[in-house]
Amino acid sequence: MTHMTDSTTDTVKQTPAEDLPIRLEAGQTAPDFTLPAVSPDSTESTVTLSDLAKQGRKVILYFYPAAMTPGCTTEACDFRDNMARLSTLGYTVLGVSKDPMTKLQRFRERDHLSFPLLSDPELGVHKAYAAWGEKKLYGKTHVGVIRSTFAIDEHGVITLARYNVRAKGHVDSLIKRLGD
Repeated sequence: MTHMTDSTTDTVKQTPAEDLPIRLEAGQTAPDFTLPAVSPDSTESTVTLSDLAKQGRKVILYFYPAAMTPGCTTEACDFRDNMARLSTLGYTVLGVSKDPMTKLQRFRERDHLSFPLLSDPELGVHKAYAAWGEKKLYGKTHVGVIRSTFAIDEHGVITLARYNVRAKGHVDSLIKRLGD
């Protein structure tokens, strides 16, 4: 059993370990999804992974805990600052969090983010990618968003799956790996 703190009530819930998602690996088909998104031009739309694959696009899908927090801002700005390098490798970047669209809109505007931010408040996509699960924070185990990144090819197959990534320096290491 895992203890999970409900941030709205500060109570501890029991979550059986067997209810937690199994991590994905390279070679597996990426779970398809459709999520609402805030685009770089501030419009709201939806993004469907299989539609991007039909267009022959490769995707970097990354999950982050919360918009406008220090680590998540560092990571998002790192992706923003490396968009040209990622585009040269043929990748479209999508950031996913459980934040509502209004918060994602403020995040995009404040940090001039140049890629879509997707909202998954019900955590369905997080769970499908095992980006929701047990993690340690300050020596305690709890259930929450696991900072994770996936490279998905134009056929919808995961070519790289990384969990528990560090916000700082992650994009550089990702580009080195994808450039091989």
